[in-house]
Amino acid sequence: MPPKRASSSKRKAASDSDSEDASQATKKTKLGDTGATTDAVEGAQPTNKVLPEHISFPARIPNSIRISTWNVCGLATSQKKGFRKYVEAEDPDILVLTETKVNNEPVDPSLKSRFPHSYWSIAEKKGYSGTAVLSKIKPLSVEKTLPGHPNPSIVKGRIITLEFENYYLIGTYVPNAGSDLKTLDVKNEWNEHFTKYIRDLDQKKPVIWTGDLNVAPTEIDLSNAKRNWNKTPGYTEAETTAYKNILNPPETESTAKFVDIWRRTHPKDKHFTYFGYRFNCRAKGIGWRLDMFVLSERIVDQVKMCEIRSEIYGASDHCPVTMEIEGSL
Repeated sequence: MPPKRASSSKRKAASDSDSEDASQATKKTKLGDTGATTDAVEGAQPTNKVLPEHISFPARIPNSIRISTWNVCGLATSQKKGFRKYVEAEDPDILVLTETKVNNEPVDPSLKSRFPHSYWSIAEKKGYSGTAVLSKIKPLSVEKTLPGHPNPSIVKGRIITLEFENYYLIGTYVPNAGSDLKTLDVKNEWNEHFTKYIRDLDQKKPVIWTGDLNVAPTEIDLSNAKRNWNKTPGYTEAETTAYKNILNPPETESTAKFVDIWRRTHPKDKHFTYFGYRFNCRAKGIGWRLDMFVLSERIVDQVKMCEIRSEIYGASDHCPVTMEIEGSL
């Protein structure tokens, strides 16, 4: 969503908004005449700009599957900044990567040995988007299209669906509405077809949908919501309504509901998964929650944990999100 390199529409689109947000945050956090800024705000996320030297997480809950999602903002760059340290510490059964920006399927023996089943969706445009699902568990089938969508070039690099015995797993890097919302029509078209797709799958077996969903669903999912409303990609009426209608379909439609599981388990927390590199947004706590797990409502009670790995920042401008679900896929 907000800023970074000009080659990324997500980061370019909201740069003005981030600049304004950062300016306001600086005014609020100045301490005396020293020019220092506060780091420790109760309940705030960490403000580190590089990965911690030592990374560790609690052991997985017994009889559960650990699934992680991470927008790596370019796999090659992330690998130089500590990508492997996080993966080794997290050790997920399935890792969904978004915005990989790879032009060919990477040849990485360490990843292949950890995840023997790997699936890459690569965009037609070089160095752009890209989605991957790396798995220790072999799926029954793999699909990289969005049925019904009329433009394959939009879809390539943005979606992978794995079918397992008990679930479908969908990994997405959802299109961005663009600077000045110039590609909002593209986003709306995607949402129309994706909504039908996830509902159709849910009629066959439960769905786990994850990745960078490129939407901040509510005002507590981003900084300075009022200033960004209907002006910044990811927080417009069209986008938030499409997301809401997946979770809670209109009463006229007899279809199952979905649950944003992190928000269900953290109903009041204003924590984010994306902090733009520009304008010192990480240090000032200016961010967006864009990376999520959305599940068929009927399997919610099987989720044992879902957390934003807030300290894992610096190898990307996004933080990973991890979920553990009881039983087998």
